[in-house]
Amino acid sequence: MTSPMYTHSVPVFKQLLTAMKSILATTSAQVAAKSMDADAFLQARLFPDMFPLVKQVQIACDFARGISARLAGVDVPAHESTETSFADLDALIAKTLAFIDGLDAAAFDGSEGKEIVLRPGTPKEKKLSGQAYLSNYGLPQFFFHATTTYAILRHNGVAIGKKDYMGAY
Repeated sequence: MTSPMYTHSVPVFKQLLTAMKSILATTSAQVAAKSMDADAFLQARLFPDMFPLVKQVQIACDFARGISARLAGVDVPAHESTETSFADLDALIAKTLAFIDGLDAAAFDGSEGKEIVLRPGTPKEKKLSGQAYLSNYGLPQFFFHATTTYAILRHNGVAIGKKDYMGAY
Protein backbone atom coordinates (compact mmCIF):
# COMPACT_ATOMS: atom_id res chain seq x y z
CA MET A 1 0.00 0.00 0.00
CA THR A 2 1.29 3.45 -0.92
CA SER A 3 1.91 5.85 1.96
CA PRO A 4 -0.86 8.41 2.46
CA MET A 5 1.90 11.01 2.79
CA TYR A 6 2.89 10.23 -0.78
CA THR A 7 -0.66 10.07 -2.15
CA HIS A 8 -1.56 13.38 -0.49
CA SER A 9 1.47 15.19 -1.85
CA VAL A 10 3.17 14.06 -5.07
CA PRO A 11 0.02 13.29 -7.14
CA VAL A 12 -1.51 16.60 -6.00
CA PHE A 13 1.60 18.52 -7.03
CA LYS A 14 1.72 16.69 -10.35
CA GLN A 15 -1.93 17.45 -11.12
CA LEU A 16 -1.71 21.17 -10.39
CA LEU A 17 1.75 21.73 -11.86
CA THR A 18 0.68 19.98 -15.07
CA ALA A 19 -2.40 22.23 -15.17
CA MET A 20 -0.20 25.28 -14.47
CA LYS A 21 2.09 24.27 -17.33
CA SER A 22 -0.95 24.14 -19.59
CA ILE A 23 -2.38 27.53 -18.54
CA LEU A 24 1.02 29.15 -19.01
CA ALA A 25 1.22 27.64 -22.50
CA THR A 26 -2.28 29.00 -23.22
CA THR A 27 -1.17 32.41 -22.00
CA SER A 28 2.02 32.35 -24.05
CA ALA A 29 0.05 31.41 -27.19
CA GLN A 30 -2.52 34.17 -26.58
CA VAL A 31 0.24 36.73 -25.99
CA ALA A 32 2.02 35.73 -29.21
CA ALA A 33 -1.19 35.63 -31.28
CA LYS A 34 -2.11 39.15 -30.20
CA SER A 35 1.46 40.53 -30.33
CA MET A 36 1.23 41.50 -26.66
CA ASP A 37 4.11 42.19 -24.29
CA ALA A 38 4.91 38.88 -22.55
CA ASP A 39 6.74 40.69 -19.76
CA ALA A 40 3.53 42.55 -18.86
CA PHE A 41 2.02 39.16 -17.95
CA LEU A 42 5.16 37.74 -16.34
CA GLN A 43 5.43 40.77 -14.07
CA ALA A 44 1.69 41.13 -13.42
CA ARG A 45 0.47 41.16 -9.81
CA LEU A 46 -2.91 41.15 -8.14
CA PHE A 47 -1.82 43.95 -5.81
CA PRO A 48 1.39 46.02 -5.61
CA ASP A 49 2.68 44.30 -2.46
CA MET A 50 2.29 40.78 -3.94
CA PHE A 51 4.86 38.85 -5.95
CA PRO A 52 4.53 38.90 -9.76
CA LEU A 53 3.43 35.91 -11.81
CA VAL A 54 6.95 34.64 -12.47
CA LYS A 55 7.72 34.53 -8.73
CA GLN A 56 4.39 32.82 -7.95
CA VAL A 57 5.29 29.99 -10.33
CA GLN A 58 8.81 29.74 -8.92
CA ILE A 59 7.51 29.52 -5.35
CA ALA A 60 4.86 26.92 -6.24
CA CYS A 61 7.62 24.80 -7.79
CA ASP A 62 9.88 25.39 -4.78
CA PHE A 63 7.17 24.10 -2.44
CA ALA A 64 6.42 21.06 -4.61
CA ARG A 65 10.12 20.11 -4.67
CA GLY A 66 10.86 21.02 -1.07
CA ILE A 67 7.88 19.30 0.52
CA SER A 68 8.37 16.16 -1.53
CA ALA A 69 12.12 16.03 -0.85
CA ARG A 70 11.79 16.57 2.89
CA LEU A 71 9.09 13.93 3.25
CA ALA A 72 11.06 11.46 1.13
CA GLY A 73 14.24 12.14 3.12
CA VAL A 74 16.31 13.43 0.20
CA ASP A 75 18.12 16.70 -0.32
CA VAL A 76 16.01 19.59 -1.57
CA PRO A 77 17.37 20.46 -5.01
CA ALA A 78 18.88 23.92 -5.29
CA HIS A 79 17.24 26.36 -7.65
CA GLU A 80 18.40 29.82 -8.68
CA SER A 81 15.00 31.35 -9.70
CA THR A 82 16.34 33.02 -12.85
CA GLU A 83 13.30 32.47 -15.08
CA THR A 84 12.34 35.46 -17.22
CA SER A 85 10.10 33.99 -19.95
CA PHE A 86 7.21 31.62 -20.48
CA ALA A 87 9.68 29.11 -21.94
CA ASP A 88 11.79 29.37 -18.78
CA LEU A 89 8.74 28.76 -16.59
CA ASP A 90 7.74 25.79 -18.74
CA ALA A 91 11.23 24.32 -18.27
CA LEU A 92 11.09 24.95 -14.51
CA ILE A 93 7.77 23.14 -14.16
CA ALA A 94 9.06 20.26 -16.32
CA LYS A 95 12.18 20.01 -14.13
CA THR A 96 10.04 20.07 -10.97
CA LEU A 97 7.72 17.38 -12.32
CA ALA A 98 10.70 15.20 -13.29
CA PHE A 99 12.17 15.56 -9.80
CA ILE A 100 9.01 14.65 -7.90
CA ASP A 101 8.20 11.90 -10.40
CA GLY A 102 11.61 10.38 -9.70
CA LEU A 103 10.97 10.02 -5.97
CA ASP A 104 10.28 6.53 -4.65
CA ALA A 105 6.81 6.38 -3.07
CA ALA A 106 8.17 3.98 -0.44
CA ALA A 107 10.54 6.72 0.79
CA PHE A 108 7.47 8.54 2.15
CA ASP A 109 6.57 5.65 4.49
CA GLY A 110 6.57 6.84 8.09
CA SER A 111 7.19 10.46 7.16
CA GLU A 112 4.04 11.59 8.99
CA GLY A 113 5.97 11.29 12.27
CA LYS A 114 9.26 12.63 10.92
CA GLU A 115 10.43 15.95 12.39
CA ILE A 116 10.64 18.70 9.78
CA VAL A 117 12.58 21.81 10.78
CA LEU A 118 11.76 25.02 8.94
CA ARG A 119 14.34 27.82 8.85
CA PRO A 120 16.84 25.88 11.01
CA GLY A 121 19.14 27.92 13.21
CA THR A 122 17.21 31.16 12.81
CA PRO A 123 14.87 32.99 15.19
CA LYS A 124 12.03 31.79 12.92
CA GLU A 125 12.92 28.10 13.38
CA LYS A 126 9.84 25.93 13.62
CA LYS A 127 9.60 22.17 14.16
CA LEU A 128 6.65 20.24 12.78
CA SER A 129 5.74 16.60 12.37
CA GLY A 130 5.68 15.47 8.75
CA GLN A 131 1.90 15.28 8.90
CA ALA A 132 1.53 18.85 10.21
CA TYR A 133 4.17 20.06 7.75
CA LEU A 134 2.26 18.64 4.80
CA SER A 135 -1.32 19.37 5.91
CA ASN A 136 -0.99 22.65 7.76
CA TYR A 137 1.95 24.34 6.11
CA GLY A 138 3.14 22.85 2.83
CA LEU A 139 -0.07 22.19 0.94
CA PRO A 140 -1.67 25.53 1.91
CA GLN A 141 1.48 27.35 0.76
CA PHE A 142 1.57 25.44 -2.53
CA PHE A 143 -2.15 26.01 -3.18
CA PHE A 144 -1.81 29.73 -2.42
CA HIS A 145 0.87 30.24 -5.07
CA ALA A 146 -0.79 27.94 -7.63
CA THR A 147 -4.11 29.74 -7.15
CA THR A 148 -2.49 33.17 -7.29
CA THR A 149 -0.81 32.20 -10.58
CA TYR A 150 -4.23 31.31 -12.00
CA ALA A 151 -5.84 34.46 -10.56
CA ILE A 152 -3.21 36.78 -12.05
CA LEU A 153 -3.71 35.28 -15.49
CA ARG A 154 -7.50 35.29 -15.28
CA HIS A 155 -7.50 38.85 -13.96
CA ASN A 156 -5.44 39.88 -16.97
CA GLY A 157 -7.91 38.44 -19.45
CA VAL A 158 -6.45 35.05 -20.25
CA ALA A 159 -9.27 32.76 -21.44
CA ILE A 160 -8.97 30.06 -18.78
CA GLY A 161 -11.41 28.71 -16.22
CA LYS A 162 -11.66 26.47 -13.19
CA LYS A 163 -11.34 23.34 -15.32
CA ASP A 164 -7.97 24.64 -16.55
CA TYR A 165 -6.81 25.32 -12.97
CA MET A 166 -7.81 21.82 -11.82
CA GLY A 167 -6.30 19.91 -14.73
CA ALA A 168 -6.85 16.18 -15.13
CA TYR A 169 -7.75 14.20 -12.02
